[in-house]
Amino acid sequence: MQPNAPVPAGSPVGSPPGSGREIESLEEFDRVVTSGSLGGYRVQSVDLTARTAELAAVDTMEAVFLGCPMEPEAAAKVRAGGALVFPPVPFLPFNPYRAALYRPEELFEGLEKGYENTPDALAYAWFERTKSDGDIFASMLRSIHDDAVSDALDELLAGRRVVGVMGGHALERGSAGYAGAARLGRALARDGLTVATGGGPGAMEAANLGAYAAPLADTMLDEALALLAGVPHFTPSVAEWAAAAFAVRSAFPGGGSSVGIPTWFYGHEPPNAFASHIAKYFANATREDGLLARANAGVVFLPGAAGTVQEIFDNATPNYYQSRGEPTPMVLVNRAHWTRELPTWPLLEALAAGRPMAGRIALVDSVDEAPAALARLAAGPK
Repeated sequence: MQPNAPVPAGSPVGSPPGSGREIESLEEFDRVVTSGSLGGYRVQSVDLTARTAELAAVDTMEAVFLGCPMEPEAAAKVRAGGALVFPPVPFLPFNPYRAALYRPEELFEGLEKGYENTPDALAYAWFERTKSDGDIFASMLRSIHDDAVSDALDELLAGRRVVGVMGGHALERGSAGYAGAARLGRALARDGLTVATGGGPGAMEAANLGAYAAPLADTMLDEALALLAGVPHFTPSVAEWAAAAFAVRSAFPGGGSSVGIPTWFYGHEPPNAFASHIAKYFANATREDGLLARANAGVVFLPGAAGTVQEIFDNATPNYYQSRGEPTPMVLVNRAHWTRELPTWPLLEALAAGRPMAGRIALVDSVDEAPAALARLAAGPK
């Protein structure tokens, strides 16, 4: 099949033999190419500039190369062999075809020169310039990027029991609430759960910090909280705020893993450095829905404002309409907040009445009660 030639009737484009097989590293490429065929493979963000001879010799019918640098003659050959080639996009502050989630070190690279010079800040600046200019190419790049992030997130979480922790971004380091959220993250991680948060500051950072502390000595968390209290908020300086987190990680290496799922839609809120894997999106709606949908072991809602209230009912809706399987547990923390300050609990309780989700929601007074409540709900009625 020649490049750009019409697809013959009945051609299985979209579901070729081997469809869904992904190659995401040079090591994987070298292993697969020895078979003599890349047919049906998706090669994602692998630098192939030194693999021209291998590409010349291998079958590439219905292979797809996503953002793989290669020599021009190699690109021409694989196209002629029936492959689709999506070349790298120059001058972008991010890779739309990335094969893995972000690491904190990657997003904050160059922090010592100022946060505005980091990949995270540069991606936000690009988003701000392009989000409303009507350029279909920019919107396509955002969509491709977010889909690649979702794919990497699914691969990371496959087979894991994931618990979401939601809460306000304004919670300051040094506060009792921040310390409680950190203890919660640690307890959940020690229970064998993968902690997933919105990936930002405040309660989100605290829960990711707790998961980081889970495999370390109990005293580590108290010491880390004391160190972080010196920079309570990401304003006025994101650089100082992030540097304090990296200092804690340096002082206490070997922390546990967790996931942060932030968005450049709220780019004024930086991602936190305690989530080992960061699934950062341009589209906030995709991020919100994806975070809750992947929390298969339940969600703990700490005190928050409009965003947290929205997340509660975003999570309650599929539970309300659940017709197969079991609703996921929902634990709301702080009775006064959710019954008087923002009376969300009475409405949630009314929605749940008479439905299977009624046995999967709980309201507790303190954050330290949340892990036991989550486990009780997950076990179901006796």
